[in-house]
Amino acid sequence: MTNTQKTPETKPDLDGLPTNAELDALQAEIEAATKASDDTPVLSEIEQATQKIETLTTELAAIKDQALRAMAETENVKKRTEREVRAASIYAVERFAADMLSVSDNLGRALGTVDDKARGALGDNAKHLLEGIELTEKELMAVFARHGIKSVSGKGSKFDPNVHQAVAQIPSSETKGDVAELMQTGFTLGDRTLRAAMVAVSTGPAKS
Repeated sequence: MTNTQKTPETKPDLDGLPTNAELDALQAEIEAATKASDDTPVLSEIEQATQKIETLTTELAAIKDQALRAMAETENVKKRTEREVRAASIYAVERFAADMLSVSDNLGRALGTVDDKARGALGDNAKHLLEGIELTEKELMAVFARHGIKSVSGKGSKFDPNVHQAVAQIPSSETKGDVAELMQTGFTLGDRTLRAAMVAVSTGPAKS
């Protein structure tokens, strides 16, 4: 009778323990996993801390940038609001001021009819009345000034199409292109022209 060699048992024992083949396979998996783990570079604690600091630094820079942008936007909104409030305050009187210009014109015309010779011929009562008109005109100009209403420069000033309206060109001792005569006073309110001044522009000295 010939002795035959038995093959390794591949089935689990009756007590449920793994076979030798299964143990060998599990050992091989463990060794392969250990080798793969050994091949993967392991960061030291210092390197991990450095990476974390870099990440936090990047996040902090982004947060600071967002905060600066928000602060800048808030400041811009604040300045814009202040400008709008200031403009609203200045230009709120625009219509009323425009209506008051006719009062200024009438006072100016009334005073313009009385020259020095005529003034000397007036009686005391008439002189007092004239002085009252002059005071009224001065007070009106002071009120205008307090509300940002200013008269436009007249004779001898450089012609400015933004505040002057040329109605004639005349020979004058004034420099060519400058205002030779003021026919109606103009006024500005803040940066706006409330009413352009009506002027005659000089063409230079008359030729003989």
